Amino acid sequence: MTDHPIFPDLKGQSVFVTGGGSGIGAALVEGFLQQGAKTAFIQRSDAEDFCDRMEDSCGSRPMFIRCDVTDIGALQKAIAETSAIQGPITVLVNNAANDQRHRAEDVTEEFWDASQAVNLKPYFFTCQAVIPEMRGAGGGSIINFSSISYMMGNSGYPSYVTANSGITGLTRGLAREFGGAGIRVNAVAPGWVLTDRQKRLWATPESLASHLARQCIKEHLVETDIVGGVLFLASSASRMMTGQVLAIDGGVVVTG
Repeated sequence: MTDHPIFPDLKGQSVFVTGGGSGIGAALVEGFLQQGAKTAFIQRSDAEDFCDRMEDSCGSRPMFIRCDVTDIGALQKAIAETSAIQGPITVLVNNAANDQRHRAEDVTEEFWDASQAVNLKPYFFTCQAVIPEMRGAGGGSIINFSSISYMMGNSGYPSYVTANSGITGLTRGLAREFGGAGIRVNAVAPGWVLTDRQKRLWATPESLASHLARQCIKEHLVETDIVGGVLFLASSASRMMTGQVLAIDGGVVVTG
């Protein structure tokens, strides 16, 4: 268990995280549980073992709903179920994504649509579902996960890069539209976080060395490095911050 800064106003908040049972998402769920937040998450695969570990280490059990984010009806039902059990959602974290590598020449219409169905489409519909709840609660915080991949102009996964650019546009548009209701919408753009998936599929000694050379801070990112920034955006500590993209990448890109 990693200790994170405590934001007292997050205690008792109703939090919903997509893709919360592994990788960065699992670190986020743990971080919110440590704050005393009522935390629910969805994931396509079974995550009961993870819930057991969280109950042992944090003293409270997250609410887990098995759900595929590409099934918008099921996603909306999961949000409604969460609200019925732990109260109106006041913090939404859109984290689920799939950065499968692909060549532009090989992309079919079916692949493109399937990629956007994971990496962009659910972001809008989760926001749409929680906005009425946040408005009724007097406000809330939406945190959308983007990536520095589009800022870097990375090659090797054009559909994913496109989706992350779209997430930033969605974030800024919704921030403008719903700021008057006290709803803040920001994005987090992680750098290359060495999750088990990344290490298994793409992290070669050469690629790691090349990326580290671009960072100001010469240390590879891990899942817990992202948690503090998300907690900050969820809390009232960032109450006048909306429509922004927070890059947590060791200093690869420069925003602003």
